[in-house]
Amino acid sequence: MARKKLLLNVALWAGLYVLWVVLFQNHTLTISKTITVEFCYLVFIAATYYLQVYFSIPKFLYRKKYVLFGLILLGSIAAAAMLRVPLAMYLNKHFFLVNKPQPAFSQLFLNSFINIFVWVVCLVAANIIIDKIRFQKYIDTIEKEKAKNELDFLKAQFNPHFLFNSINSIYGHIDKKNPVARKMLLTFSEMLRYQLYECNVEKISIEKEITYLKNYVALQQARKEESLIVKLDINENIKGITLAPLLYIAFVENAFKYVSNSDTRDNRVEILFTRYGNELHFRAFNTKEANIRTEIGQGGIGISNVKRRLELLYPAKHDLKINNTDDTYEVILNLQLQ
Repeated sequence: MARKKLLLNVALWAGLYVLWVVLFQNHTLTISKTITVEFCYLVFIAATYYLQVYFSIPKFLYRKKYVLFGLILLGSIAAAAMLRVPLAMYLNKHFFLVNKPQPAFSQLFLNSFINIFVWVVCLVAANIIIDKIRFQKYIDTIEKEKAKNELDFLKAQFNPHFLFNSINSIYGHIDKKNPVARKMLLTFSEMLRYQLYECNVEKISIEKEITYLKNYVALQQARKEESLIVKLDINENIKGITLAPLLYIAFVENAFKYVSNSDTRDNRVEILFTRYGNELHFRAFNTKEANIRTEIGQGGIGISNVKRRLELLYPAKHDLKINNTDDTYEVILNLQLQ
């Protein structure tokens, strides 16, 4: 991309140079002299132009510091004209006007200033117009994407209504003599509602997050073996905390997914929330089978997603540790609350 931009700039200046040579060639100067004169102008015009494009315009014009921009524009043009005068005097004395009356310094400066001013202002104006067109196209693209996202959101709002209606229909067809299944479906409905309607915020109360996790644990306990020991330890001192939603569910899911199913030892899942001063402490622990160490160590999309969210939401304010042994898996996450 940078190379393409460089080649485009070179081509534009070369084309402009050829145009100047053709337009300003006259009978008083040979073609070689015309080429030399226009090249000298090109150097000073290009230098002044790029100073505006890469410094003055972004630093002052686009920040609405118009007076400073105008002063730098005129000052840089005057400096370029001043630098060109000695070069013009040298060329006149040794090449163009040998043994002839030499133009005065003031005349050369005025001619140089006018020429550089006209071309730099025209080129800068063209650059600003092009930038404005590009920016407007960018805004139009953003607006279209915004409209599309709003439509997608509205479509997403329709689908959950259909889903909840279906859940209610299923609930009505479950035999009342099967309270476990009915309760599981209601719990699932509450979890789904939380994910769809309450998690579209930057931060949520930890009480709601804990309720969601408790519902998930209840569902897992209902479908796992009775030999599974689940310990859910929620300390009272975490009340009132707000945090990003759905930070912990991937770790809890992982614990139940890979928990051991042994007949010779305890199969355990332990989940802990507590607070130490300004730090929220979370621990998820599970026993596991030795032959799945590599698989669980890789984590998966859910764990990778949480790690990335932590990097974005809590940069330098979180400490995540994962301890993976032959028969246990442990996640410890500490969050700084402020």
